[in-house]
Amino acid sequence: MLIAHVALPVPLYQLYDYLLVAPAEIGMRVKVPFGTRDAIGIIVNIDEQTDFSIENLKTITSVIDETPLFTPSIWQLLNWAANYYHYPIGEVLFHAMPVLLRQGRQAVKDESKRWQLTQLGQQIELKSLSRFPKQLLLLSSFRNNTVQKTDFNKSIYHQLQKKQLIEQVKELPPMIEWLQDFSTNSSSIKLNNEQTQAITTINQQNNHFCVFLLEGVTGSGKTEVYLNVLADVLSKGKQALVLVPEISLTPQTINRFKQRFNAPIDILHSGLTVKERLSVWLRSKNGENAIIVGTRSSLFTPFKNLGMIIIDEEHDSSYKQQEGWRYHARDLAIIRAKIDNIPILLGSATPSLETLNNAQNHKYQLLQLNERAGNATLAKQSILDLRGLVLTAGLSQPLIEQMKQHLSNNNQVMLFLNRRGFSPLLICHDCGWIAECPRCDRPYTYHQKQHKLSCHHCDTPREVPTQCPKCGSTHLMPIGFGTEQLEKQLEILFPHIQISRIDRDTVSKKGALDNYLQKIQEGGAHILVGTQILAKGHHFPDITLVGIIDVDGALFSSDFRATEHFAQIYTQVSGRAGREAKAGEVILQTYHPNHPLLNVLLTQGYQAFAKITLQERQQTQLPPFSYQTLIRVADRNNQYAPKFLQYIHDWLKANVTPTLWQLGPMPANQPKKAGYNRWQLLLQHSNRQVLQQILDQLLIAMQKWNEISKVRWSIDVDPIDN
Repeated sequence: MLIAHVALPVPLYQLYDYLLVAPAEIGMRVKVPFGTRDAIGIIVNIDEQTDFSIENLKTITSVIDETPLFTPSIWQLLNWAANYYHYPIGEVLFHAMPVLLRQGRQAVKDESKRWQLTQLGQQIELKSLSRFPKQLLLLSSFRNNTVQKTDFNKSIYHQLQKKQLIEQVKELPPMIEWLQDFSTNSSSIKLNNEQTQAITTINQQNNHFCVFLLEGVTGSGKTEVYLNVLADVLSKGKQALVLVPEISLTPQTINRFKQRFNAPIDILHSGLTVKERLSVWLRSKNGENAIIVGTRSSLFTPFKNLGMIIIDEEHDSSYKQQEGWRYHARDLAIIRAKIDNIPILLGSATPSLETLNNAQNHKYQLLQLNERAGNATLAKQSILDLRGLVLTAGLSQPLIEQMKQHLSNNNQVMLFLNRRGFSPLLICHDCGWIAECPRCDRPYTYHQKQHKLSCHHCDTPREVPTQCPKCGSTHLMPIGFGTEQLEKQLEILFPHIQISRIDRDTVSKKGALDNYLQKIQEGGAHILVGTQILAKGHHFPDITLVGIIDVDGALFSSDFRATEHFAQIYTQVSGRAGREAKAGEVILQTYHPNHPLLNVLLTQGYQAFAKITLQERQQTQLPPFSYQTLIRVADRNNQYAPKFLQYIHDWLKANVTPTLWQLGPMPANQPKKAGYNRWQLLLQHSNRQVLQQILDQLLIAMQKWNEISKVRWSIDVDPIDN
């Protein structure tokens, strides 16, 4: 009697045993009885062993797939990832599947149907239908091969079908052999020596696993390098996966890919329908597309013949999943490339310190682009001391004067403010009451245009009160400023200049970002106001001034990664200025002009900052010179969570090596969110393997504690947000 060990999409670290009576293989989906319902699971193993009585085992209801759903390399990747991130294998496997496959849809293309003549329809005399002119016309059209679906009502088809003159037959669409017609359109861009050298080096290694770091200053032509190495991969009939941080932010990149290659390119992101996602998944598995450009979950797409992976903006934090299974797509992509024995290219103007450290230790091959492409030169950078200056919606008079000068020359100005909404605070002028989200204990953000308050932590909206609930005063004031208020002030200061605000509130509708970008590309005097959406991957040839409005909060954060993130965002934003023949200028407003980080960044650049910061990390034994895991626990009454973490802390102290360092239990940086009180315990060790073994032991112990059912908990391996 064969036993199938089945993974189900439940948050439990166990497999479920069922009797297997029909032929099946590991990696196939099955329908199984689970509780009072049928559930879909995936066979993880088949043998004759079970820890339960055979008589008590239920039988698999049905086998859904004819072949394993996952390719061997994806199967290996997902099993490795479930172990490394200590997450239930069932949830990992289901996360990697399109939604329709999770629901039991067949992993084959929808069969299309077409109408055709029956033998009787071919032979019957047309005049026999003379009393039915529409039927006669349709039958005649079939015989002459001129029938168009839109020409006739459905009922006419069914009337001919009843008379057995036509019939519906299934047909499978033919596979697209894109390689037969593959070609590369020539580029007008002339490569410089650094680009040529990078392309040659990558192409020489394209038949086996190798990690390349392409570190290029903003505007150095990294995308052109991507296009050239992809041309080599595609010409050999192989496919490629290109990961980008957020698909809506890189329409220019996608357009360049489509212009360069005469080959099918698919895009994968959360904005697609479930049918569209499944269609791309199937096309890729069948080898019918050449390139997939997608966000982090695209990493789990099967390919018939994958030849290369490219990770654009590899430093970006959006590659890290922050809920549920907290994997890092960049790190897993490297594991996938190793399994598939293919090269992987990481690109960034501001590489993460982990990646730079690996390059310095020669685990990755470093390729550098230090020159801007074409005639572009690096922008002039300066600090504007805000002490003693009057601000209007965050704008100082010296910055306003500089804006006027650039706009008068018919150039464009970009203002960066990473805070959306009208103001981050609504306060009662008479008693000091602050409008706070009761689920998060954090102030609501005031959105004037929509006339609502919104919590930017749990997305809960609320109507703006007409009077203070504490003292009854109607004197409620917005304090502070966001992109919405900045836009409104600019309309007063520059009434005749076109202004575009680009943040999550304005680009949520499909096509909205494309419309903004099109207007900007048309040229002419224009002011762009936006959050970090503006910092990623955009090419604005007419921007000559970038103003960075308010970043002081990032200079004094309790998170040791805050300075790294600030340096990256500053470098990326300032890189939007002076990207073609026009000279660029960057002005950073700050109350802390003598801050050492700012001076290193402005005078020596990101590379010098990274070198200093890596030395500091090594001295303090922080990542990448040690390895961390964050255990998060939450509850509603604020009692069980700290107690549960204390159990973990005490168990670790009593049962594992004293070289494990623990910080906590302590409240999370945001102690309350969406009604839950949040606590955390940070574990750190100098040896990654030892830390993994400790987590394995801890998980086994935790499953036996009754208190585990009273809390929400998660394990975050290699956290990037403490």
